[in-house]
Amino acid sequence: MSQLAERLKGSQPVVTAELNPPKGVDLSGVLASAERLRSFVSAFNVTDSPSSVMSQGSLALARMLVERGLEPVLQVTCRDRNRIALQSDILAAAALGVRNLLCLTGDDPRTGDHPEAKPVFDLDVVTLTKAADSLRRGADLAGNRLKDAPDLFIGAVVNPGAPDLDKELARMHQKIEAGCAFFQAQAVFDLTVLDRFAPHVQGLGVPILIGIIILKSARMAQRMNQSLPGINIPEVLVRELESAVDPGAKGVEIAGRLAKGAVARFRGLHVMALGWEHRIPEVLERAGVVNPARDVS
Repeated sequence: MSQLAERLKGSQPVVTAELNPPKGVDLSGVLASAERLRSFVSAFNVTDSPSSVMSQGSLALARMLVERGLEPVLQVTCRDRNRIALQSDILAAAALGVRNLLCLTGDDPRTGDHPEAKPVFDLDVVTLTKAADSLRRGADLAGNRLKDAPDLFIGAVVNPGAPDLDKELARMHQKIEAGCAFFQAQAVFDLTVLDRFAPHVQGLGVPILIGIIILKSARMAQRMNQSLPGINIPEVLVRELESAVDPGAKGVEIAGRLAKGAVARFRGLHVMALGWEHRIPEVLERAGVVNPARDVS
């Protein structure tokens, strides 16, 4: 059974974090980062060539986390595979001990490092979620029975700051109806966004982990505002970073401040450290989140 699912049933804040497989074969560095965070992070998202930049497939790292007693969340995108390959990969992951999935649309390949790659998008994210849930129930998307069913805990993404919040909320309902059991939110940089979002989702009965990104500099913040859809970093935060003697320390302070507000309103955090995984414990300390990955037994 998914330990993440068990922790989300409890009362203490739950923390997940992203790990990015390398553009190569050596996983020692990313595994070392995961080990250092063992006491702080309940589960690790293993990304699937994020931003359409080719990297090692996610299944190898996910399995190595399982072997070390760490819990992966396997990210699965619609971008590169048709429905046959997607379902096949989900079954393979379950056979290797992966219990958690995060269903994603995936970025347009034209934005990545192989812009000539052909996008697939045979399924959209709602249908991918439905396919995973169907496998969990013992049949494939075409209705054919499986010999045995995988034990899956299925998640999806939500954007609390979406420009069209009604559309985003309708999409959330569709994902829940398709089988989504938890959400990880895109990064939030303004707590008033969560105040507007919270009343609409309190009755859904599905836990939501709020996205936190550790900003390293004002330049990083400006670049993200320009290039990443769904990201809106307020100018007041950019000015804080610009005026800081140590922008990195200021970024950790900001992340801790946002994380503290997020856990006061929602079930926990999804931290995207973008190479600064070693600073996640400091963010959690500033947020008042103590020992979030303790044994649930």
